[in-house]
Amino acid sequence: MKLRVALALTLLCAPATAQVSDPAAAAQQAAGQLETAALALQEADSARDRVRALTDTVRAYEAGLAAMRTGLRRAATREAQLTRQLEVREAEIAEFLGALQTIAAAPPPVLMLHPLGPLGSARSGMLLSEVTPAMNRQAEQLRKDLDEVRTLRTLQENAAGILEDGLSGVQQARARLSKAMADRTDLPRRFTEDPVKTAILISSSETLDGFASGLSDIAGDEVPDAGADVSGLKGQLDLPVQGLVLHRAGETDAAGVTRDGIIVAARPRALVVSPTSATIRYRGPLLNLGNVVILEPQADTLFVLSGLDDVFGEAGQVIPAGAPVGLMGGSDPEVGAILSLTGDGAGTDRSETLYIEVREGGDPVDPETWFRTEKDG
Repeated sequence: MKLRVALALTLLCAPATAQVSDPAAAAQQAAGQLETAALALQEADSARDRVRALTDTVRAYEAGLAAMRTGLRRAATREAQLTRQLEVREAEIAEFLGALQTIAAAPPPVLMLHPLGPLGSARSGMLLSEVTPAMNRQAEQLRKDLDEVRTLRTLQENAAGILEDGLSGVQQARARLSKAMADRTDLPRRFTEDPVKTAILISSSETLDGFASGLSDIAGDEVPDAGADVSGLKGQLDLPVQGLVLHRAGETDAAGVTRDGIIVAARPRALVVSPTSATIRYRGPLLNLGNVVILEPQADTLFVLSGLDDVFGEAGQVIPAGAPVGLMGGSDPEVGAILSLTGDGAGTDRSETLYIEVREGGDPVDPETWFRTEKDG
């Protein structure tokens, strides 16, 4: 009996586990983001600037799906944590219940007596008066833990439908955006591309450096630069795609290749946008870089983006900041694949890579002098 009472006191008086931020609330908030994106998609076609509305919708879907992945991963981790805690405490709870059952089975007259007489009975009563509130608190915490487990499991069971709607929505938004970009005629132009000169430049260029240095030769009837200056934005620009930096400028990758730019890991079909207002100097396949978009935000400065699957716009167009310039390759994962990532926090779902190079005055510079990449993260 003394052993059981000691175990019961240990269980009841143990400090409650510190609460982590609510993963269920985070996942539900992500679901709300996806619902908001769905409403935005319904209204995008009637927007005055259809391209801008659809761009914002695609990015909203991307943010919502990313938050949903994170929320589900955290929910699965939290459920596993609570389950382990309950399993560990199961033996202690059984011992405690056994002690209570033993006390309840004793005849009432015996419960009123104590081997040490009235003083012992008084001390026993004092002990029980202290144990009872702790028992109530522990019972309430146990109830909350069990409710949280049920909530997390229900959330994960409903996640498949939420994700399916989200993936369908973002695919529709991308398709509408591609069509809107193809139909767009309201963008100003700085020049008209000469396709013959472009073909000659591509065939004669062996490196990106050589191609970039000859870009001015492919322009016909070019309007003089209006004197745009975005130097004040250095170090403050968001990356053109939502992703994580895999390799920084000057780093050697696993293949032993050292590049002047950075490589960003992005999710399949992620939207790539222009970080500033800029002139499209080139878009299309180039060398061994895949599809490339070269932007000129100001005179003698180029942003080179390579590794895209789809590219938007035409050479010579002047596009605003945030305008879509293309989509990454790959294909959206199936719902089951996303759900299987609930225990994966290493970013392995970012299977596509965007190469970003910045050139000033004809020479490459570290892109991180322009873009925020969370170096300390």
